[in-house]
Amino acid sequence: MTQQHPLTLVVPVKADRLQQLTTLLEITRADLAKAGPKPFEATGTIHYARLLLLTPESNAKFPVTTFVLSTDYDGDEDQHLTDLSTKMTDLIDGLYDCCEGYPPADQRNPDTRKSFLKSIRTKTDAFYAGAPGRSLKQIQQESTLRNYIWDMLKEPVWSGKTAVEVHKEIRTKVLSQNEFEWVKERIVLSKNKWWVIYTASAALLILAVLYHWIFIAIAIVVGVLVGWILMLHFFFELSDKPLGLTPSRINEAHLQVLEEYEDLHNQNQFSQLIPMKPGRVRTITLNALMIYAKIKILLEFEEGKLMGIPTIHFARWLRVDNGKQMLFFSNFDGSWQQYLGDFIDKSGWGLTAIFSNTENFPVTKYLFTGGAYDEEHFLAWSRYYQIPTQVWYCAYPKLSIKNVNNNTYIRHELVRELGESEAQKFLNSF
Repeated sequence: MTQQHPLTLVVPVKADRLQQLTTLLEITRADLAKAGPKPFEATGTIHYARLLLLTPESNAKFPVTTFVLSTDYDGDEDQHLTDLSTKMTDLIDGLYDCCEGYPPADQRNPDTRKSFLKSIRTKTDAFYAGAPGRSLKQIQQESTLRNYIWDMLKEPVWSGKTAVEVHKEIRTKVLSQNEFEWVKERIVLSKNKWWVIYTASAALLILAVLYHWIFIAIAIVVGVLVGWILMLHFFFELSDKPLGLTPSRINEAHLQVLEEYEDLHNQNQFSQLIPMKPGRVRTITLNALMIYAKIKILLEFEEGKLMGIPTIHFARWLRVDNGKQMLFFSNFDGSWQQYLGDFIDKSGWGLTAIFSNTENFPVTKYLFTGGAYDEEHFLAWSRYYQIPTQVWYCAYPKLSIKNVNNNTYIRHELVRELGESEAQKFLNSF
C-alpha cells in the first residue's frame, strides 16, 4: 500500500519581493482555475497543495511575512523533494526567488534546489489521511472504473437478471479490457490495526499478572500526572480571558477574503494560524495530545472518519515561530459551517483539548469541557484565526472522501465471487 505523507515548507519572504510573490500567487491561482495542465500534476503524486502567506497583519500577527508551501503526497519525502526540484522548476524557482536563502539563478540545479527545500522543512505534529494507502493514481483509476461500470448499468439489458448474474457479466467485460488490466492486482480495503490492539492488550495483561506491582505503580504515576495536568489547567483556565468573539465582531473585509475561495467545488480548504498560550504546561499538554492523536489516527481513524467526521481528506497540525504558533490545515467535503458543526457535534472534546492551549479559545473547564461546545464563540474564534489560502490545489475536486473509499470497495468486490446478497450490495454501491 502506498503511504501518504505531509510536507510543509516555511521560509521568510524578502521584503522587497513581497509584491512579486503576491502577484505570482495570484497568477498561479488564476491558472489553476483554467482548463489544462496544472503544475502540481507534474509529479503524479500530489493529492493536495496549498500556498499561503503568514503576515504580521494577520490576527495571529506572525513576526515577519513568511511563505508556506504544503503538500499531501504519495511515497517518501526524499523522492517528493526530488520531484519538486526537477519537475516543477518554473514554479519553484519563481516562488522561492522571492524568499530568503534561495540559491541565485546561476547556482540553481536539482541538488541546490533540493538542499534548500530540505532546509526549510517543518515537522508535522499530527497528520490524518482519510483514504490511507490510496495513491493518487489508484484514486483516479478507481474513479474511472466506477464511472465505466455505472455507464454499463444504465443500459437496459439487465432486466430479469439476478444480482450475481449482473456482477459476473460486468466483471467479465471489465477484465477483458486492456485499460483495466490493473484491476486484477490484489488490494486491501484498509489496514487492519486490530492485531496491534489485541497484542498490546495481551502484553499488558501478562505484565499485570506477572508483575502486578509494576502495573499498579504505572497506573498510579499516570493517574497522578493526569490529575496534576487537569488541576494545573483548571488553575490556568481561571485566568483565561478570551476575546468573547461573536460573528458580529469578525471584520467584514477579513470574511470576504476568506469566502472568495470557498464553495468553488464539492470540497473546501481550511487554514488556521493561532498563537499558543505561553507556559511549559501548555507545551507539555499539547505534546501529549499530539502523541495521543497519532496513536488514535493509526489505530482507529481509518475509514474516512476523523473523530467520527466522514468528510475529511487530509488534516495536519504543526507549530511554527519556534513553537509560539500553531498551524492547522484541512481539506474537506461540504461547507465551512457544516464542517465545523460536525466537529462540534462529534468531537468537541478533542477540539477543546487541543485548541484550549491556544489564545482566546472559548472558556474551557478541565481541558475537555466547554470550549468548542460554546458554538457561537467557537465558530467566531475559528473565523477570526482562519487565514487566507492564496493558492489551493486538489487533484480530484469532484470526489468526496466517501466516493474515494467506495470506489476502492467497488474495485475490490468486482473481482470476487459474490453471493446474491453481496452482489446486491455491490450494485447498490453505485
